[in-house]
Amino acid sequence: MDLAHQEAILKVVQEKGKENVVVVLGSPDPESAELAAETVVNGDPTFAGPLAGVSLGLPVYHVLEPEVRGAVDPKVYRDAVGLMEAVLPAAEISAVVRRIRGSKTE
Repeated sequence: MDLAHQEAILKVVQEKGKENVVVVLGSPDPESAELAAETVVNGDPTFAGPLAGVSLGLPVYHVLEPEVRGAVDPKVYRDAVGLMEAVLPAAEISAVVRRIRGSKTE
């Protein structure tokens, strides 16, 4: 997750409150999903960005997780995510994000 995205998430949390923010990732592989999820839950593990040392504890999901799919109109989901779902390692990505989601340090 780049520094601009970290800054944008921090700004939204400051404006709306973390109880009103859910992060939905679209990372293409387990490694990048893990880093992004870790960043918004427990803080930037690289200690390089605005979220370094900032444990937001935000709920984080990947767009390929069943919870997200079930919350979106099936046609919209199919049109927007269908190809991703067919080519990405959905089970592995989802497992990583679930693990991080369960590791909140707050």
